[in-house]
Amino acid sequence: MKNIASMIDHTILKPDTTKDKVKKVCEEAKKYGFASVCVNPYYVKYVKELLKGSEVKVTSVIGFPLGSNTKEVKAFEASQAIKDGADELDMVINIGALKDKEYDVVREDIKAVVDAAKEKAIVKVIIETCLLTEEEKVMACKLAKEAGADFVKTSTGFSTGGATVEDVRLMRETVGEEMGVKASGGVRDLETAKAMIEAGATRIGASSSVAIVEGTKAEGSGY
Repeated sequence: MKNIASMIDHTILKPDTTKDKVKKVCEEAKKYGFASVCVNPYYVKYVKELLKGSEVKVTSVIGFPLGSNTKEVKAFEASQAIKDGADELDMVINIGALKDKEYDVVREDIKAVVDAAKEKAIVKVIIETCLLTEEEKVMACKLAKEAGADFVKTSTGFSTGGATVEDVRLMRETVGEEMGVKASGGVRDLETAKAMIEAGATRIGASSSVAIVEGTKAEGSGY
């Protein structure tokens, strides 16, 4: 199996996050060789500076965590994050529109961020699996693919549940091999991370990244 550290987005998204906590996460990311550090937009410039000279990317979140912003707001947020130094964007879909079967709205919402990225940043689409039926999960993945996104992602880690092996497998089956699949929310140990990867995940989102690579168990909830 590929080096798991290089598949992890080391994540710190809680509202009480401070610069000291962000700095610690960046130091861990450089030490272990994580794929990226995932932060809220406010910290993108700070993280870009802290990671300068390393191969660790900067990931920011868009429309996070509810996904109910307008597409114009999401596009602006994406453009600003890229301007500030983001290499990757994890956006939340319009979940209510999906449930209302307003598929054109959902597709255009995703496409607005993809267009704003203009191939300058990877776009990962958070579908929030815990709130969706199986049919809705499949449709969300199809819409993300149609809109030109690079990844589909299970969860924000801020709703009623996180990644499951079954959801990751379903998402992989739906998007095929050409798109990435990111498992996030509740992945706190190496065994779980491996199970997600075996089910088809090519990226893991976790705040327990150090515990994962060191083979220990992290406590807590969310990411």
